[in-house]
Amino acid sequence: MVNSILVVRIKGQADVPYWATHTMMLMKLDKKYRATILPGKDTVLGMLKKVQHYVSWTEIDSSLAQELIEKKARKGGYQKVTDEDLKELGFSSAQELGTALAEGKATLSKLKPLKPWFALAPPVHGFKRSTKKLYGQKGMLGSNKELDTIVRRMI
Repeated sequence: MVNSILVVRIKGQADVPYWATHTMMLMKLDKKYRATILPGKDTVLGMLKKVQHYVSWTEIDSSLAQELIEKKARKGGYQKVTDEDLKELGFSSAQELGTALAEGKATLSKLKPLKPWFALAPPVHGFKRSTKKLYGQKGMLGSNKELDTIVRRMI
């Protein structure tokens, strides 16, 4: 079983049915190119299957989680997260927090001063596959094994 899952919303907000919007709101994916780290539970996997035509996901490793925290983590007022903020949360560094998130020992929604999402930019040099098809049909959506390299280009 997967410890933690990195989920990125690929499609925007137009023409999305209510049930999909509500499901993505529960996962804290309100806008296009928002990313979050979720625990790898059966309920979360069921939610991902439900909205697989709007999001992309993969298992996350600790190095990518650390990079996301260092460069894209924000707190209230959209300010960058400092080492003092991490110490208040009980973590000595971004590497320790990244490891805890990747192993499923911590969740973004429980770390209160932090925003439960990362705001990413479109990938440098664009998507190499279609953003309208599932991964198995030569697209980007759904369970995507190449998502970690794409997210590194989006940071």
